[in-house]
Amino acid sequence: MSIIYALLFLLLAPVAGGLIAGIDRRITARMQGRVGPPILQAFYDLGKLFEKEKVVVTNSQNFYVLCYLVFIALSGALFFGGGDILLVIFAFTLAHVFLVLGAYASNSPYSHVGAERELIQLMACEPIIILAAVGMYMVTKSFYVADIAASNIPLIVFLPGLFAGFLYILTMKLRKSPFDLSTSHHAHQELVKGVTTEFSGPTLGCIEIAHWYEAIFLLGFVYLFFSWSPVIAVIAIIIIYVFEILIDNTFARVKWPLALKSSWLVTAVLGILNLAALYIIGGFLK
Repeated sequence: MSIIYALLFLLLAPVAGGLIAGIDRRITARMQGRVGPPILQAFYDLGKLFEKEKVVVTNSQNFYVLCYLVFIALSGALFFGGGDILLVIFAFTLAHVFLVLGAYASNSPYSHVGAERELIQLMACEPIIILAAVGMYMVTKSFYVADIAASNIPLIVFLPGLFAGFLYILTMKLRKSPFDLSTSHHAHQELVKGVTTEFSGPTLGCIEIAHWYEAIFLLGFVYLFFSWSPVIAVIAIIIIYVFEILIDNTFARVKWPLALKSSWLVTAVLGILNLAALYIIGGFLK
């Protein structure tokens, strides 16, 4: 079954991710008083990218982008296949390292700024993701996603701080304001697209597909906090994503020092205190 779930993710995640991207753009347009594009517009745009001539600054960019796509897909397949969540996080982080290397492969200053900001986002996001995995282990006594998802324990009750911290960095991972530091799913301005400035055509199309894989993986991570009730989990995911769209259309982009410091502050206060509380409660129960 784990292999079947992994294959289903590899096949269906790009479709679901593209639909979510289309719904995202439609809701965003309505919030801004516009009609918005068709829900399938993301697929139309992707098709146009693959119809364009393949032009790259350096050939190594193709290799780095391919590795980025492969490791993003691999991390999601391992996750939905019920694998070790620490291995999933490692593959997920490695994927973004390849994206950074691809941006550094060109001589564009915009691309280099985007690469540096992508690294900053990695440093901002990874601590709370790792702490969330540790918290899930402390509650379920397993690092395997299959065991965590099958547990009847409501993780949101035991991990409220880690959940709040994950929601904070989820805005960064979804490339939304105010934390769209390295790139964005909307073309706000040239610098915001920094990490993908030098990518075009099919290469940029592969990056878009990787973003769709990533979105489904992140929503799957949210699911684990509510996995004791699939219905509640789905409702929570919908509410959270609409909330992220609202945040995206409400706040202006912040500077990178504030993004980094605030994420580490959230990790230190909410994440570590939550783990400390779990440790104390576990000691009393013994």
